[in-house]
Amino acid sequence: MGTVWVVLGMFVVVAGVAFGVVVWRGTRVGGVGGEEPVAGRDARVRQQRYEAERHGDQGDTWQRGRESGG
Repeated sequence: MGTVWVVLGMFVVVAGVAFGVVVWRGTRVGGVGGEEPVAGRDARVRQQRYEAERHGDQGDTWQRGRESGG
């Protein structure tokens, strides 16, 4: 029974150290893997471009409706 507790304890220690290393590396690099900030910036740029195009399309639709209805 003592061997089971030793093995279980070692597993918990190794898992804790691995988790600590991942968290430490993520805060040091600015994201886990180092590519997260770049991917986030690209996603924001795509979203803003989509919103700007959508806003322009809605303005064009409103303007066409105003011209044909008046």
